[in-house]
Amino acid sequence: MKKKIRIGTRGSKLALWQANFIKSEIERLFPVLDVELNIIKTTGDRITDRPLALVGGKGLFVKEIENALLNSDIDLAVHSMKDMPGELPEGLVIGAIPERENPFDVLISKDNYLLADYKKGAKIGTSSLRRASQIKHIRPDVTIESIRGNLDTRIKKLKSGDYDAIVLAAAGLRRLGQKNEITEYLDETIMLPAVGQGALCIETRENDDDIAPIMKKLDHSDTRICVTGERAFLKQIEGSCHIPVACFGKITGNEVVLTAVVASVDGKALIKEQIVSPMDKVESHGQALADQVLEKGGKRILESLNSNEG
Repeated sequence: MKKKIRIGTRGSKLALWQANFIKSEIERLFPVLDVELNIIKTTGDRITDRPLALVGGKGLFVKEIENALLNSDIDLAVHSMKDMPGELPEGLVIGAIPERENPFDVLISKDNYLLADYKKGAKIGTSSLRRASQIKHIRPDVTIESIRGNLDTRIKKLKSGDYDAIVLAAAGLRRLGQKNEITEYLDETIMLPAVGQGALCIETRENDDDIAPIMKKLDHSDTRICVTGERAFLKQIEGSCHIPVACFGKITGNEVVLTAVVASVDGKALIKEQIVSPMDKVESHGQALADQVLEKGGKRILESLNSNEG
């Protein structure tokens, strides 16, 4: 095994927390190793004035880091799983998926209102088509406004009165010690989370014998099972940030319940389907769930989105 391990990461506050968490775990499990962080700026970090769906969607926060991994400038990369496209570049694999944080979205409200409490025309900030479409589906009377920037920037914009509320992932707030900001958890009955939300992805080179023993120790079996099913759905449906699509896996007893959503941008059309899978068949069931969603009307929604983009 190598004596020095280089971790590639973005430079945001949350990305650094995640990379430092993995660094400390590796050092705890393998005290002989010297672990360092390499900060890499991604396209997604450079573009802060437009919704990501307009500039390329998924992959914008990982491509440059993956290139560094392929070029052997780093030994592993730490990403937020929800930033990962369905397909990985040839030669790279998901080496480990550590235990998941809270996977849900949350509402942060200026006046401590719940989503159901807001009056018509209230301004809700989100940069995610997935979140926007699901909010519009249950609250078509509120106004959705785009918001970009890191956690602190978004919370500052909320408190300065630009928005009545904003929607963010619970995991980031909890990891950065800001869970006291949360007004309401939007569980899967209100808003289905993004594929892999709350989970970390440790990406490595295929067949890297130096890194494999470390990955084995960091991998969390139940999280990997759920995320594998979610990502199989994403890959089958060819999901990206361009389309409002969500999938969430939950282990119940010896089975995995996978729930998925495809919605129109205006939230008027929303297809929600569920499938129950044995743990060892979660990949094929994730694919089957995608086919089910497409058949029940998802295909029509996606075709309409694509024709509008064209």
